[in-house]
Amino acid sequence: MDIEERIHLVVRNTDEIVTPDELRILLETTPKPKAYWGFELSGLMHIGFGLVCGSKIRDMIDAGFDFVIFLADWHSWINNKLDGNMTNIRTCGEYFKQGFTALGIKPRSVKYIWASDIAKNLEYWEKVIRIAKGISLQRTWRALPIMGREMGFKDVETAWMYYPCMQAADIFHLDLDVACAGLDQRKAHMVAREASGKLNRKKPICVHSHLIMGLQEPEKTEGEFDENTNINLQISSKMSKSKPGSCIFIHDTENEINRKIRAAYCPPKQVLGNPVLELARYTIFPNRDTLQVTRPTKYGGSETFETYGAIEEAYVTGKLHPLDLKNGVAESLVAILKPAREYFQCHPQTLQKMMEMGITR
Repeated sequence: MDIEERIHLVVRNTDEIVTPDELRILLETTPKPKAYWGFELSGLMHIGFGLVCGSKIRDMIDAGFDFVIFLADWHSWINNKLDGNMTNIRTCGEYFKQGFTALGIKPRSVKYIWASDIAKNLEYWEKVIRIAKGISLQRTWRALPIMGREMGFKDVETAWMYYPCMQAADIFHLDLDVACAGLDQRKAHMVAREASGKLNRKKPICVHSHLIMGLQEPEKTEGEFDENTNINLQISSKMSKSKPGSCIFIHDTENEINRKIRAAYCPPKQVLGNPVLELARYTIFPNRDTLQVTRPTKYGGSETFETYGAIEEAYVTGKLHPLDLKNGVAESLVAILKPAREYFQCHPQTLQKMMEMGITR
């Protein structure tokens, strides 16, 4: 595979690459670069990271990266995920492994590393402290929204201040070339890039994926998570497991998927702020070559769309009705998630534990 093909795999369906020039140089000079994606272990896996992150991880593997899926159990504990119960957090990590396997990421194609494994190493904590000494308290405070905390929160645990420094230290300790994450993790990555020179470490290239919306109408907020209006809206509107009716879990039944999509916000002829179109763009086409819309002849007959652009054009011109779009997206998602449903039907134990523990945040 040539350089252009590898770059295309890395870049497609992302919101930002920091920086494209650095990525090109890396792929031209390093046969097997190292990349990772870190995940807080906080509940059931929805398609926002199961499909969006999963498809990008497959792209990175296909582009020749040595890929690590980082199970951030210590970070989840610090952020009070699953009530800060480490047993539950570890169970969630095992469930995440199964989820990615169910979605087609073969265990032998990636390496799973627990945060608690590297936390045993004194050199890791030295990196954390060196990073903390190299950035201001204000800089750390501004990065705390990476934890899903609003910028104006009042009751701050001291442990939270370690979080951005730990996330940067993870990158250096694993000796990574590329850090992948949703756009909500951008500030932590910028901390790592800023600290790299002071620690005499290579500056990580950053691959930032889109945060798909929940199925409800987005609410406009100002500066709760980021000073950038567009990034703030994306973070505040993202799909969340804490709103089960507004997100699709990877093991939802066919009926659940159809019901949720049917109830989704989908304004006619409108692209911006339309979660159903986002699903088509970021979850359907990265996983399927076409999207089929089945409808009676009197409404135009069935149609097959081979690109997202074709769907968007048909939708904004009124040639594709919201209900027909919803039906096509639901049908595609049912098919894409079929392997995950079947996997957990055959391996129900860990999912059952997740359902029994109750998900708090």
